[in-house]
Amino acid sequence: MTLLSAALSLGAKAQETFRNPVINADVPDVSVCKVADTYYMISTTMHLMPGGPVMKSKDMVNWEIASYVFDRIDDGPRYNLEDGATVYGQGQWASSIRYHMGKFWVWFTANGAPGKGFVFSADSPEGPWTLVARPPHMHDASLFFDEDGKKYLFTGSGGCTVVELDDNFNPKEGGLNKKVVNGGEDPQERGALLEGSSVIKHNGYYYICMISMKWGAQGRVRREVCYRSRNIAGPYEKKIILETPFESYGGVGQGCLVGDDQSDKNWWALIFQDRGGVGRVPSAMPVTWVEDWPMCGEYTGEVNTQIAEIKEDNPSDNPRLDRRRYRIPSDMSKKHPSVKGFIGSDEFDFPSDLLNKMAKPTYHARTGLSLYWQWNHNPIDEAWSLTERPGYLRLKTARVVNNLNVAPNTLTQRMSGPECTGAVSLDISKMKDGDICGLAAYNGDSGVLRIVKKGGKTMLQLTEEKSVFKQPRNIERVDVEVIEEVALKSKVVYLKVHGDFNPRRDMASFSYSLDGENWKTIGREVPMRFDYTRHFMGTKFAIFNYATKKIGGYVDVDWFHFEEK
Repeated sequence: MTLLSAALSLGAKAQETFRNPVINADVPDVSVCKVADTYYMISTTMHLMPGGPVMKSKDMVNWEIASYVFDRIDDGPRYNLEDGATVYGQGQWASSIRYHMGKFWVWFTANGAPGKGFVFSADSPEGPWTLVARPPHMHDASLFFDEDGKKYLFTGSGGCTVVELDDNFNPKEGGLNKKVVNGGEDPQERGALLEGSSVIKHNGYYYICMISMKWGAQGRVRREVCYRSRNIAGPYEKKIILETPFESYGGVGQGCLVGDDQSDKNWWALIFQDRGGVGRVPSAMPVTWVEDWPMCGEYTGEVNTQIAEIKEDNPSDNPRLDRRRYRIPSDMSKKHPSVKGFIGSDEFDFPSDLLNKMAKPTYHARTGLSLYWQWNHNPIDEAWSLTERPGYLRLKTARVVNNLNVAPNTLTQRMSGPECTGAVSLDISKMKDGDICGLAAYNGDSGVLRIVKKGGKTMLQLTEEKSVFKQPRNIERVDVEVIEEVALKSKVVYLKVHGDFNPRRDMASFSYSLDGENWKTIGREVPMRFDYTRHFMGTKFAIFNYATKKIGGYVDVDWFHFEEK
């Protein structure tokens, strides 16, 4: 081999790697199934609509959104942000996706009153999805179809209960209903948050994977534990399969295992980690089966930071590496994989050909909205349009409100780490007195770059807005600090938000332009926080327009441009 060819070979090998977290954005409560050569994942999006995003991947590394399971949830006025009531941090939780008898199945529970479950099915992961049952509430439930045709839920907190289901997905009368894991009986787990069940069956064993976490326990990071038994009713034995403070964020726990059921090869774990303002982000690790235990990542139970392809025709001298062979695309880099499959730019052109692709079009196909976007709570579809002004998203005011947290038709996308930028072009010429529009780094505490129409004047303001909740998840008030204010005369304004999620940062910075080319920083950085008592989400880009005096105004959004770093 010449020096040049050796260098090219090394260069190619260097490209065949990726770095965890494999999705550096808010994708929590992951559940994955594999059908043929494709992985399908569902995640939690709680109060965002449409919800239940189904993503697909050929390699567990590059993911894109295929569909959403439901358009909206109509379980009361709080899903519509009416009378100050909200479902922030509730709604769709901890879904489970399975493939059985030629169909895809999704189970989830909508947390908060009335607190019932949902079961959807579809012939294709692209949808459309059909609601087939509204069973009782089951916390963090994992749906499981056994080989004998019976179906079960593995559910609970502080342990796990197996519940046999009838044909309507209700607990079966006289069927198995037994607590098979009790954290209170295990000295290691006593007092721990033990939940997030994810179930597989392999080599004759039933495996229950769960997060174990002790709040405030010094030196005790969250971890993934596994319970196994040859009998679905137990008894189950336990092993810790992942425990690491990965990059000092406090442990990686809660996720799933997926692989080729006919062998011990090509198994993966996808398990998420809380990472502050960006949210809860998944890491992908090869699984090595050791004495019928699925060990995640390296044998030491740590998350791989960089993972490279290991070729079958060039085995390593290290048997530890040989036992976790797998393949990833040759164009991968050492950086975190791109998020372009589920976060991205939008020119807001209506794709009219989408309507002809399905007999029963999904919400995004019907409306022309990109799969990147979700509304904050149920939208008012009559108050937005991609067709009234072709090439623009028109956001009309639909209800008089006094703060962004209860404003209908706020359009959101995830932000991503380690850094990202979102920018919009807004035509504000049709705003009415009292209207407020703009772009935000949106969460329970938000940095808001907003345009305010008041008394014949138009002002650009950077505000920090902190919402105060009263239970159950209602908005008591929002404390607003105006950091800087600038008078505007232009009818077209460009706004930009930059998110910095590097370690110990979690800051948003803001700028604006009057021509789309020359940008000026406004105000100061605003902290981005993750708070499970309020939104329970990573920070989102949010485009909004709401009325504080009377409805009738609107803004036109020409484009949204996204850049990741």
